Amino acid sequence: MGDNPEEWFDVVDEHDRVIGRARRGEVHARNLLHRAVHILVQRSNGDVFLQRRSMEKDQHPGRWDSSASGHLDSGEDYEAAARRELREELGVETTLLRPLGSLPASEKTGFEFLRIYHLEHEGPFHLHPGEISEGRWVSTDEVEAWRHLHPGDFPPCFHGVWRAAGLSPLISKDRPG
Repeated sequence: MGDNPEEWFDVVDEHDRVIGRARRGEVHARNLLHRAVHILVQRSNGDVFLQRRSMEKDQHPGRWDSSASGHLDSGEDYEAAARRELREELGVETTLLRPLGSLPASEKTGFEFLRIYHLEHEGPFHLHPGEISEGRWVSTDEVEAWRHLHPGDFPPCFHGVWRAAGLSPLISKDRPG
């Protein structure tokens, strides 16, 4: 847990096949391809829980991000990592994850192959202070407006994660307001 430069990650090729292992610090310093997960937690009214990354994070401190996210440990699969990140960051134990999509590794994703998961959960959460400084429920409409008005409030990969997740705003012609 946390941003330990000594953590071991699997290094992958352009097809997301494991080709070796390296420590976190080396993976990031050399822009080696590796793996990560993002989980978007949504409650029954459609709001999404966003976290503000702790100022202790080595990448994008203080920016708003997916409900939970993190790297895969060496030898770990995507879904196991998603469940672990939910447990570590939000204090949620679950097997009810739904895959939403994926993104290929690129400069915008921090050279990470990303898998995106969805979880329906009403909270409350137990936020890990070394990972998250605060969290809040936000409507999908608000996320859309916020992303466009203040894109720098989010890590670069969040915009791709949000689009790939397909959590469209709830605005419709049938909804009052």
